[in-house]
Amino acid sequence: MKEIAAGKIMNYQNIFIGGEWHQPSSDKRIAVECPTNRQIIGSCPEAVEQDIDAAITAAKAALSDGDWSVTSATDRTQYIDALSEAIKARAKDLALCAVQEIAAPYSFSKGQVAMARMTLKFYGQLVRNFEFEEKRQGFFGEVMVRKEPVGVVAAIVPFNGPLFAAMLKIGPALASGSTVVLKVPIETPLFSYIFAECVQEAGIPAGVINIVAADREASEYLVAHPDVNMASLTGSVVAGRRVAEICGSQVKRVALELGGKSAAIVCEDADLATVVPGLAAASVINSGQACAAQTRILIPESRYEEYLSALADAYQAMKLGDPAEPDTQLGPMIHERHFNRVKECIAMGVSEGARIVTGGGTPSHLEPGYFIEPTLLADVNNNMRVAREEIFGPVVCAIPYKDEEDAIRIANDSDLGLSGSVWTADIEKGLEIGRAIQVGNFSINCFSMDVAAPFGGYKSSGLGRELGEEGLQDYLEFKSINLPPA
Repeated sequence: MKEIAAGKIMNYQNIFIGGEWHQPSSDKRIAVECPTNRQIIGSCPEAVEQDIDAAITAAKAALSDGDWSVTSATDRTQYIDALSEAIKARAKDLALCAVQEIAAPYSFSKGQVAMARMTLKFYGQLVRNFEFEEKRQGFFGEVMVRKEPVGVVAAIVPFNGPLFAAMLKIGPALASGSTVVLKVPIETPLFSYIFAECVQEAGIPAGVINIVAADREASEYLVAHPDVNMASLTGSVVAGRRVAEICGSQVKRVALELGGKSAAIVCEDADLATVVPGLAAASVINSGQACAAQTRILIPESRYEEYLSALADAYQAMKLGDPAEPDTQLGPMIHERHFNRVKECIAMGVSEGARIVTGGGTPSHLEPGYFIEPTLLADVNNNMRVAREEIFGPVVCAIPYKDEEDAIRIANDSDLGLSGSVWTADIEKGLEIGRAIQVGNFSINCFSMDVAAPFGGYKSSGLGRELGEEGLQDYLEFKSINLPPA
């Protein structure tokens, strides 16, 4: 496959294991539906236990006696850089694939590819100067501290941004000297075939990156496999608890980036005209199918109706439609089951006492796609289920607050703590509020994350961190070698 064309059917027959294309162990297949029009756009094998065994065997062999086992940090840097360049060469194909199978707007899809490359670039640079072995002067003499690869990593990624999520795990894994079995979602597995070609183009040694598309049962088998040394999951809180349970029973390393119900605090002094465009976009990023979307907007009581009106105008002006069109801002939900769940959540909010200011429906001209208009719910209080549960759709709760202390209390009154933001004319006040919010990622007058800084969650939003130097720590084992007295 040399190039992806919009509308081209992408049918694949093999599984990428040990640097080669292998025939699957069963005839089980995944048919991929485009959420925009419900048409089948491709298919691929569904991995079963025998395929996962083969992938883990290849990863373990590369770690113990393959070419990868003798690579230096300098070698790994070159491989990481080569993989980034290979992704760059296929950037258009990867973005178009995301437009079709995720139905993410083209602008978001291009951004996912760019962030994936940026992540690899960061870890390539980090490894150049990272001390994998250092001597320290201890109380009883000199100690050598070694940082060694954790081993075989089960990397499990979600449907909504699978390429970027994969690089959040593959980047530090390669940097550490570990190997990977990448488990891609059955909703969006097609991108991984383009990525596998990038792995080959980059000359990554056999077995270092292996890719399987599998359902939940096979995924649990992967995590529980005795030859897997670490599991890294980006997914729901429910999935994270199950992965943590399996890893805990085996005393196995685990890293979890889970759900969010992020609060955006609008301060009294914020300029409405400046704030609303960025705030509206941050609340429905990737059609709301983003764990860090700012889906609780906290507004001072004195300006509540003013902001409701301005936000409603902003949502109504957003283009909902074909994600392939360059000016589209929101696409559909990933599949029918999720589409129905989001609609049920909107109805649940209304039954709890919320009112729909705008949205809530599906435009007739966009049927039969799984489209939902950006939906603003007013008169929400933080005890409502709609304000506490992650909806993962373009549904935003506008919650009034009395003063900044009240806003901080509401923002922190959540089982989740992934992201948050504040919108204010006073940056120092924004910093003060940021220090008080119990989340792993916070922004002032924007919504952002930086590959050089750690990303992850407090509370039920996860364990460990991705990105930054901190993102490498989970993929390293620390060994102390006590040296004899001089």
